[in-house]
Amino acid sequence: MDATTARRGRGGGVWEGLYRVLMRRNSVYVTFVVAGAFVGERIVDYGVHKLWDYNNEGKKYEDIPVLGQRQSE
Repeated sequence: MDATTARRGRGGGVWEGLYRVLMRRNSVYVTFVVAGAFVGERIVDYGVHKLWDYNNEGKKYEDIPVLGQRQSE
């Protein structure tokens, strides 16, 4: 018995646990991938939006108080 076989015989680690939970059944794996893509997209969208707001502070339409108002004659 070599070192590789001895490592496999211990019952696995984190990766084997994830395999057992997520990748054994195709339906669970596909659900995990779709949910992960949705959550990842929401996180990236939130981060980019906050970064854009930070970089454009004071330059946005809602930051200019008199924009769109006509002076009375």
